Amino acid sequence: MSQRRSAGLLLFRHTGDRIEVLLGHMGGPYFAKKDAGAWTVPKGEYEPDEPAWDAARREFQEELGLPPPDGEALPLGEVRQAGGKIVTAWAVEAGLDPASIDPGTFTMEWPPRSGQLREFPELDRVAWFGLDRARELIVPAQAAFLDRLAEQGR
Repeated sequence: MSQRRSAGLLLFRHTGDRIEVLLGHMGGPYFAKKDAGAWTVPKGEYEPDEPAWDAARREFQEELGLPPPDGEALPLGEVRQAGGKIVTAWAVEAGLDPASIDPGTFTMEWPPRSGQLREFPELDRVAWFGLDRARELIVPAQAAFLDRLAEQGR
């Protein structure tokens, strides 16, 4: 079995003297009542033959229903999440109104073993957070992306 990989875009903006990042809250019933550890860089899986950058832009469109922003892409490298998935991310400075998203959806059996298929949003909400608050909410391994963005002094 090949290594699972995801790629995504971390939007950031400057508000006064601080940086804010746009995170998405994972949709579906497993994360509905979770906050800490349930927010993520908008991202998605890709196949080995697809360039990670192309996947990051495609997944941004699929997850948020909006075209990925243009602008300089700052590489944030890779992290390995607790489940073993490798995530690659780039930061792009851009504004986005969270109310404008039209999230993609996924289908799963819910409740478990009920035989009923239900549709859920990939991300049930998105929001801007300062780096300190974002570190409290983001999937733990992805906090490294926030640190790398801050190190770049953007």
